[in-house]
Amino acid sequence: MSNREDSVRLQRLIDANLNRLKEGLRVLEDVQRYLYDHAEYAGRFKNLRHSLQQAYDPERLRYRDIVNDVLKKSTESEMQRIELRDLLIANFSRSEESSRVLEEAFKLLDPDLSALFKEIRYELYDLEKAVLGEPEKKSNSNSR
Repeated sequence: MSNREDSVRLQRLIDANLNRLKEGLRVLEDVQRYLYDHAEYAGRFKNLRHSLQQAYDPERLRYRDIVNDVLKKSTESEMQRIELRDLLIANFSRSEESSRVLEEAFKLLDPDLSALFKEIRYELYDLEKAVLGEPEKKSNSNSR
C-alpha cells in the first residue's frame, strides 16, 4: 500500500466484503439446511463460511464506518424477491462478487488469502450450478 489513507480504505473494503460474504453464505446455508434439509450443500456452505475465519482481524473493526457508507440504503431491486430462487440467486451473486473483491484486495496484503478467496469463489460457482441447475435451453420451434 502506498500510504496510510489507502491502507485504511482498503481495510474498510475488506471488512465490508467479509461481512457481505459471510452473510450471503449464511443465507445459502440456512436455506439448504432448514428449507430443503440438504445436509451436503448446507455443509459445504458452512465449511466455506468457517474458512473465512483466517481472514478476520478484530483490529479491522475500527475501520468500519457505517454512518458514512454512501450506498447503505437498499435499492428497490434489492427489496424485491418474488420466489425462493430469487433469494438464492441474489445471495450467490453477493457471495461471488464479495469473494472476487476480497481476492483482489488481498493481492495487495496477503497472497495466500487472495488464493483462498479465489478458491471460495470457484467453489461457489460449482455450488450455484448444483443448487440452481442448468439453465433451460430454449427450444427452436422452427427446427424439426
